[in-house]
Amino acid sequence: MTAVASAADCPDIEVVFARGTSEGPGVGRIGNAFINDLRGMVGGRSVGEYAVNYPADYDFLQAAGGANDASAHIQWMMANCPATRLVLGGYSQGAAVVDAVAALPFPGLGFDMPLPANAVDHVAAIAVFGNPTAKTGMPLTMSPTWGSRTIDLCNPGDIVCDSWAWSEDVGPHRAYDGGPAYAAAQFVAARV
Repeated sequence: MTAVASAADCPDIEVVFARGTSEGPGVGRIGNAFINDLRGMVGGRSVGEYAVNYPADYDFLQAAGGANDASAHIQWMMANCPATRLVLGGYSQGAAVVDAVAALPFPGLGFDMPLPANAVDHVAAIAVFGNPTAKTGMPLTMSPTWGSRTIDLCNPGDIVCDSWAWSEDVGPHRAYDGGPAYAAAQFVAARV
């Protein structure tokens, strides 16, 4: 039997973050930078974090498992910590995980746990970095449901998300832990 959280156990804000490809378990370097910046911007409110559980390896179809895990945690938080403001975030492949949860559910690829309609009452903001779906022309910022509460950051020259990037330089893709993480935290702090 799963224990039910009491209001005292629930953070004011919970960040559900999916790390990028090849990052070890946890929220990853970009997730840590973003969450630490956010903690410094929300006054005395508590900020919890949940690291999406998925392989984050080069078998990109496994991202569906991450989407299921993120959705399950979000739904658990909605049921057990209804006053907690939820924030979704992801970097690189982790951003694709967030895309699946929030806007692009493809049950045929293994994602079978879409968010219920009332998730919009709980999810205050979404922050994604180096999002591969930006090249498809269908970013989360265009979603009628999530667009106004989403920041989708793509560094110029990032070969993963910048349609105009021609170089094989991965430096821009790895450079989200400074100014971009801070900008995303500012965006989110204004919405939680």
